[in-house]
Amino acid sequence: MSGPNGEPHVPVGGEEEEEEEDGDSFGEEEYAAINSMLDQINSCLDHLEEKNDYLHACLKELLESNRQTRLEFQQQSEQQNMEADMQGSQPPT
Repeated sequence: MSGPNGEPHVPVGGEEEEEEEDGDSFGEEEYAAINSMLDQINSCLDHLEEKNDYLHACLKELLESNRQTRLEFQQQSEQQNMEADMQGSQPPT
């Protein structure tokens, strides 16, 4: 509980002993609530991991596709350059 200025409530004197006797540990409801929250967090993290794996696979596929396309363009460019060189070296008829 916080004080009027938003500061944490610091028990004074007998209040501390009373709180220790009443709520020394969490009850089953608190543990169940924490467990439920942890399960939800775990589920969210699993979902994010699946999405990350899927995106990683898609990016690898895109990278490989781009490599193939670049190689094809390079081969076409080299072939066109060779054809242009051969046509340039032939005397006009």
